[in-house]
Amino acid sequence: MFEQITILGAGLLGASIGMAARKRAICKRVHVWSRRAETRSEAAKEDWVDAVFDHSGEACRASQLIVLCTPVDSIVPLLGQVAESLDNSALVTDVGSTKGNICRDAAALGTLRAQFIGSHPMAGSEQTGMTHAEAELFEGAACIVTPLEATPEAPTSQLKDFWTALGMRVACMSPERHDEAVAHISHLPHLLTAALCSFLAERDPSWKALAGGGLRDTTRIAAGDPNLWRGILEGNREEVARAVTGLEGELQQIKAALINKDTTALEQYLESGKRYRDQL
Repeated sequence: MFEQITILGAGLLGASIGMAARKRAICKRVHVWSRRAETRSEAAKEDWVDAVFDHSGEACRASQLIVLCTPVDSIVPLLGQVAESLDNSALVTDVGSTKGNICRDAAALGTLRAQFIGSHPMAGSEQTGMTHAEAELFEGAACIVTPLEATPEAPTSQLKDFWTALGMRVACMSPERHDEAVAHISHLPHLLTAALCSFLAERDPSWKALAGGGLRDTTRIAAGDPNLWRGILEGNREEVARAVTGLEGELQQIKAALINKDTTALEQYLESGKRYRDQL
């Protein structure tokens, strides 16, 4: 699909994209840049990497696809830094977990001649870094592509084809609709598990030794990088706040069912939760 692609930020997602692109013969060459010298040194040893660069702009030259895989609050500033190094015909995307702010700010960059379209591959884990990357990370997972109203159809189709070639199920929606959806299905669950762990941290510390698999399974994602998640939650603060308000209402109803000994209502909540979980 591409002669050359550039990965800006070779962490878990960035490195996995590079690995998958080479394994599936989606491109002939992969260029890599990362902010940390240690990561660049590590990338230079990988067989899926063709060249590593100290400067982000140099890594982008002559690439047909550039994927920005840095934290959400650094994506647009980085795009501004590399804008003049991009070919006019280049396709640029990102993997950020928020889209409204990124897509609108990218469109406002006066120096950007290449086509930017936001992406959000719903893959990864609480782990970070290249050491946890794998070529099959995206297999069967969802990816949301978020073109603006004025985005041409041809590059949108090309980007959707790229994620499909990586093994993903691709959906297309506006950046605002994306932010509403992921506030409920991704950002709220992380915030909820963090709140649960924070709550339990103030209780008897000996209880941790008594916990079974249920607590570990429920709170797994709370182990994610706090700085990374702070940026995600702040970047989608309005939608996340609305989702929290909605969940507060549900918790109040569950609390009322317990206090009022409303067995029917309590069982209905448990059955509704089980149905949703069984469908995932």
